[in-house]
Amino acid sequence: MRTIFAEYNPQHNSIDVYTSAGYMFRIDCWEAEKNLKTTPVSDCALNALALNQPLEYARLYLDENLQMWVNAEDSLEL
Repeated sequence: MRTIFAEYNPQHNSIDVYTSAGYMFRIDCWEAEKNLKTTPVSDCALNALALNQPLEYARLYLDENLQMWVNAEDSLEL
């Protein structure tokens, strides 16, 4: 399945991913983030990721790497 694009949907607080096969699937950001261990800095970075790079957010979520990404963001904190 080839992805066409993804966008943040503020009405549903979700990432909507559209594919070339005509499918759309939705990732609920609240559900994706509810068990993550975040700091205020990484929480802000996660929100920015969803808004500015929704396809990357979807990839990290589907690969189960969101916590690893959050941990990397926190390690950059001064």
